[in-house]
Amino acid sequence: MSFGLTIEKLFLIGLVALLVVGPDRLPGFAAQLARLVTRLRDMARGAESRFKDEFGDDVDLAELKKLDPRQYDPRRIIRDALKEEPVRVRPPRTPKSQTEPNMSAPPYDAEST
Repeated sequence: MSFGLTIEKLFLIGLVALLVVGPDRLPGFAAQLARLVTRLRDMARGAESRFKDEFGDDVDLAELKKLDPRQYDPRRIIRDALKEEPVRVRPPRTPKSQTEPNMSAPPYDAEST
């Protein structure tokens, strides 16, 4: 993981720390910082090993990064959906017997009854 720190930036941070903390206490602060970084690294390794214990070794962490919900921008999803051609749904077809009158049966004649 790179934070974009160059040699010049590290030198500047060290110089500011020397001025703020003082030359007497700077080695103690540097040792505390080293212990903190070591502890954080150990915690990250422990979390990764617990994850692998829970889900197995065949789980690829790169594949899980693809499932990160923060990568899905709702605005982009809606914009992409609006760009697509709308799906046209045809109305259901009605059977012919319901649309046309039945001409095979004789018409009802009220006088013949």
